[in-house]
Amino acid sequence: MKVSIDRTGCIGCGMCAATCPEVFRIAEDGAAEVIADPSAANEAAVKDAEGGCPVSVIKSEN
Repeated sequence: MKVSIDRTGCIGCGMCAATCPEVFRIAEDGAAEVIADPSAANEAAVKDAEGGCPVSVIKSEN
């Protein structure tokens, strides 16, 4: 799985980092960023973060 964030649209709410901290974090500039490729063990959490993003800036693909 590959995951990306459109950081220009990110509002920095932190939901993704709370849902899957192995893949996402809030950077120093206040926007979320991807810090690691998802493993098979956390693909469901990445999908939850994608679906729960209030501004729909997280995109994942297999």
